[in-house]
Amino acid sequence: MKYKILVVDDAIFMRERIKKILNGIDCETIEAKNGKEGCELFQSTEPDLVLLDISMPVMNGIEALSQMICINPNIPIVMCSAIGQESQIMNAIDLGAKDFIVKPFSEDYIIRTIQKFLDK
Repeated sequence: MKYKILVVDDAIFMRERIKKILNGIDCETIEAKNGKEGCELFQSTEPDLVLLDISMPVMNGIEALSQMICINPNIPIVMCSAIGQESQIMNAIDLGAKDFIVKPFSEDYIIRTIQKFLDK
């Protein structure tokens, strides 16, 4: 089964890096450049998992997380953040995020984190 992963990040190089990793484990990648676009795609595509950046323009990851949880609380959302955003990460976990990945991350770490939720 090919899983659909929604990657929401304003940095194109980060989306491209994650897409390359996901292609290696046979996942379909859906990309959004901000939280608003991410919420729209979340609703229209019903992904199997979301990788959601915290700091973005238009709508940040915390706002997007809140909306996504209201739309479908059963889809796992993994927050992606830079070092130093611990309070934001804890806020996201309290709101319903299932896990977090700290940037920069290794390819192995992101694969293990994703598979933890998809291989059930």
